[in-house]
Amino acid sequence: MTVLVTGGAGYIGGHVVAELVARGEDVVVVDDLSTGNAERVAGTTLVELDLASDGAPDALERVLRQRGVTDVIHFAGRKQVGESAERPVWYWAQNVGSLLAVLTAMENAGCRRIVFSSSASVYGEVDGDVLAESLPLAPVSPYARTKRAGEEILDDAAAAGTVTPVSLRYFNAAGAGSDLLGDTFVQNLIPMVFERLDAGSRPRIFGDDYPTDDGTCVRDYVHVVDLARAHLLAVDHLRLVDEAGIVGTPRAINVGTGRGSSVKEVLDEVRAVTGDETAPVVVDRRPGDPARSVADVTLARNVLGFTAELGLHEMVESAWRAWRAR
Repeated sequence: MTVLVTGGAGYIGGHVVAELVARGEDVVVVDDLSTGNAERVAGTTLVELDLASDGAPDALERVLRQRGVTDVIHFAGRKQVGESAERPVWYWAQNVGSLLAVLTAMENAGCRRIVFSSSASVYGEVDGDVLAESLPLAPVSPYARTKRAGEEILDDAAAAGTVTPVSLRYFNAAGAGSDLLGDTFVQNLIPMVFERLDAGSRPRIFGDDYPTDDGTCVRDYVHVVDLARAHLLAVDHLRLVDEAGIVGTPRAINVGTGRGSSVKEVLDEVRAVTGDETAPVVVDRRPGDPARSVADVTLARNVLGFTAELGLHEMVESAWRAWRAR
């Protein structure tokens, strides 16, 4: 069997490719390298292709046929919330357009199974103990709405019998599986803190008056190695579903730890790992930040057999090691 990974040269994609290769899967990576790094997937077949371009469906179909691809993991897309608000039409073209190209190529090539990179942002500004997949979706940004649209497209295609999909709703990925695979996207909390510490600036806390134990936002941080492992379990799940003809399985599954860490707790862990005692500064809240966002992981455990194994210390320690090795 051959797995095609779109956006496989990115942060999460690179970890998934590494896990697939480690267990002996034949892997093809498709990436336009606009934000990805080819070094992350050295040793695999890398096809440079913009999936939102006009010729993408035909080009991808050729790859699927030539390599006998049986499974697709689709990461390729844009993910900056602020940028999506500034360029909403472009975001829809990029994120939804690339998914449509992938599905068109898959249908023409007779490839059915797809794991879709979705996001907990589809839930919107929902506060509560945990977020379950059964909650109504109320995304607030164009980026998040493109993820909801992607799930809906996959639901329609599944109902028509053309694909066997699962959408994984990520919470907050952090950490690194190796120095080469570290997160360099400084819109995420931990690399944002590292960047400010390197610059001699104080880390920022966006609001400390939320209804949480210490007043700062609580998020479900999941180690990227655990997240990558969830993708392999999702591939195995779809193979079983497709080959056994099982119907009625969940099409959207949260991937997190089921535990929350506050911004202050993350900063305390950064201080412990780095030894940098620079005190954070509290600034205004950011619009749209819910007080708490933690995954209900029941489906991930019951359907995929997934339970996160690594904690906040491992996330910060591995992220810091990779950051210093850049």
